[in-house]
Amino acid sequence: MSIFNSINTSASALTAQRLRMDVVSSNIANAQSTRAVLNENGEYEPYRRKMVVMEAEGSRFKSLLQNATNTSGSSGVKVSAIIEDGEPFKLVYNPEHPDANEAGYVEMPNVDPLQEMVDMMSSTRSYEANITALNASKSMLMKALEIGK
Repeated sequence: MSIFNSINTSASALTAQRLRMDVVSSNIANAQSTRAVLNENGEYEPYRRKMVVMEAEGSRFKSLLQNATNTSGSSGVKVSAIIEDGEPFKLVYNPEHPDANEAGYVEMPNVDPLQEMVDMMSSTRSYEANITALNASKSMLMKALEIGK
């Protein structure tokens, strides 16, 4: 077991939460984008909300075996995927919009700003908690070095 395991764990969580904040920021920035992607028919589609999927870094058998035998195994969190939300687009009546269909409805992105702000607050709090844990680990290591004087 390394003395830096707690620092490595906090560092991996900081990296994952930072990516989550970036994805949420992208979702908020594109909440009104009606022409984000060309589909297979050559037509524009609105922006689809993206979500970050995280998993434990040491979830494979090799990592579990290393942890059981007290050898150096990795711990922490990693981003396994960034997926698109399959929720349908919102239809908004706006006949003057250039992307309106024959009935006057515009497909808007499936991004809910309130949900995105909650996700942003959650990832920010997780980031702050990991910084606190990292600082506590650093402080303990510094105190351990002072004992040796």
